[in-house]
Amino acid sequence: MTGGTIAVLLAAGAGTRLGRGPKALLPHRGRPLVEHVVNVLLDGGCDTVVVVLGAQADRVRAEASLDVPGVRVVVNDSWETGMASSLQAGVAAAPEPVGGPGAARVVVAHVDQPGVTPDDVARLLAAHRPGRVTASRWADAVDDGRPRWSHPLVLDAGLAAPAAASAVGDAGARGFLRAHADLIDVVVHPGDGRDVDTAADLDLLT
Repeated sequence: MTGGTIAVLLAAGAGTRLGRGPKALLPHRGRPLVEHVVNVLLDGGCDTVVVVLGAQADRVRAEASLDVPGVRVVVNDSWETGMASSLQAGVAAAPEPVGGPGAARVVVAHVDQPGVTPDDVARLLAAHRPGRVTASRWADAVDDGRPRWSHPLVLDAGLAAPAAASAVGDAGARGFLRAHADLIDVVVHPGDGRDVDTAADLDLLT
C-alpha cells in the first residue's frame, strides 16, 4: 500500500443480545444502519470501504444498498468465532488504495456506532501520523476502567496486517494495541460513542 485511506467496517455480528437480527440491518434515519455508516466513512475521507458481513449475509446484501462506488463487500464465513476473524477478512480483502503518496491508512470501524459522524472520521484522519495508530476517545463516555481509547481507529498500513494477524476471538486487535501503546495517539470526539448492544441502546437509532 502506498497511499490513500481504506476503511474496514466490521458488520458481521448477529446482534444476539439485541434480538433484532443483524445489527447491519437495524433501521437508522430511514435506511439500514450499515448504509449509514458506510456513507459516514466515505464522507469523512475514506477512499474505499470494505464491509465485512457474516450473519445472514445474503439478507443484508439483499436489503442494504452496498453495490455502490467505493464499497467492497466481503463475507466472513467464520463470523461466529468473533471479531478477530472479521478484522482479518477485511484487512485481507482491502484493495490497493488510491490517493497521493505517503503511507496508506486503514480505518477500523464498527457498524453499531451510529453516533460517529463524518467530522469524527475526518478529525482522526487529519491527526494521524505515519507509522502510528490514531484512536478515538469520547468526551462523554463512562469511565469503566477499560483503556480510554476506542473505535473508530486508524492504523498505519504497515501495522494493519500484524494487528489483524494477532487478533483473537472477540478481543479483536486489543492485545496488539496494548502491546504497542506507545504508538497510540488519541483524538477526543464530542459525545459518548456508545454501541448499540442492548435494548437500552435503541435510543441511539432514529
